[in-house]
Amino acid sequence: MHRSTASPTLPTGRTLGLSLALVSAFAFGGSGTAAKPLIEAGLSPLHVVWLRVTGAAVALLPIAYRHRDAVLRRPGLLIGFGLLAVAGVQACYFAAISRIPVGVALLIEYLGPPLLIGYVKFVQRKPISRGAAIGAGVAVAGLACVVEVWNGLSFDALGVLFALGAACCQVGYFVLADAGRRGERPVDPLAVSAFGLLIGAVLLTVFTRPWQADWSALGGSVVMNGHTLPALLPAAWMILIATVLAYLTGVIAVGHLSPPVAGVVANLEAVVATVLAWVLLGEHLGLPQIAGGLLVLTGAFAAQTGKPAAVKPAKAADAAGAPDAGGTPDAGGTPDAGGAPGSPERVAAER
Repeated sequence: MHRSTASPTLPTGRTLGLSLALVSAFAFGGSGTAAKPLIEAGLSPLHVVWLRVTGAAVALLPIAYRHRDAVLRRPGLLIGFGLLAVAGVQACYFAAISRIPVGVALLIEYLGPPLLIGYVKFVQRKPISRGAAIGAGVAVAGLACVVEVWNGLSFDALGVLFALGAACCQVGYFVLADAGRRGERPVDPLAVSAFGLLIGAVLLTVFTRPWQADWSALGGSVVMNGHTLPALLPAAWMILIATVLAYLTGVIAVGHLSPPVAGVVANLEAVVATVLAWVLLGEHLGLPQIAGGLLVLTGAFAAQTGKPAAVKPAKAADAAGAPDAGGTPDAGGTPDAGGAPGSPERVAAER
């Protein structure tokens, strides 16, 4: 029933996963470009986030109703996805782009994978490979170039902090999307997206108080790089393409590819967003930002594809001892039920 658990070694499954991941990256990449004119027209960043998430949640209500049993099966997973992967990522990102360029905000957000590496090594005391550590270092060096630390942060410091918050929440997107298809009670990825957006909309409603916003701005016009167009046009794109399509395809892609591979493809979002912001918003980046962006993407790629050094020996040692309640390892060396499925430890091991 849950096709997302099919083996990614099948050519059709992997091809579908890569295709969906590419669609998701391109769709997500246009969110900031569509949202920024609305923010400049008078809507606050949080109210634009609320519009985006709530509009997408309403569009996905039929899917949520069809998979309503997921609320009882994995409530913690759905709440976590709504809190981190939806409300957290979007609120921090939109707050960031209200203060710094879209491309810079996304490049900082894609420090998420190196942050996961650091969490595993320094908090959970898990070993990581030299390649993963180098990749994280390269990404941090790229961030230093993007924000021009030698000039004392030429970009707004609070905007940079918001972007870093989005990076932390982005880790939860891949971890929880992968966790949904594991365990004894897997949840359909469509349900994860639908309920995640619905829960995110409820959370954002409490904090943003949308009834206090001046929504008349949606009936007017916005300016994109000197061109005037109806405000409803970027709003519709932001809801239907950059949210509904992006989340549905992204979560399904993780099931076919695994979080590391899906995360690598998702890095294209930063490139797409930067190019779109350059063309549609006139946000030109200097040479340090372009060079730093390339370093961030390179470092994120290396960090996600590096495999922790001592994972296999540790599993082999466990297999040699008396089996515990987690069961015996399968052919791939992963216990059938040992450890928390989709936990940061397991995802980090895959990375």
